[in-house]
Amino acid sequence: MRLGWMEILVIVVLVIILFGHKAIPGMMKNVADGINVFKNELKKSDRKNGPDSKKSVKKSAVKSKSYKK
Repeated sequence: MRLGWMEILVIVVLVIILFGHKAIPGMMKNVADGINVFKNELKKSDRKNGPDSKKSVKKSAVKSKSYKK
């Protein structure tokens, strides 16, 4: 299901009506902060686990795919 420009416009207008034009920038800032925290945590876990952990995950995924019932 694809959204056309008219549907997107209706959604934007409804959001502005429901939340008001003053609350939307605050909500978007909170969403952006949450995304940044998530990215930082992913980077920290990658550094913590190191490159060897990715290889072991790939090997186990390959083994599980080759098994069929």
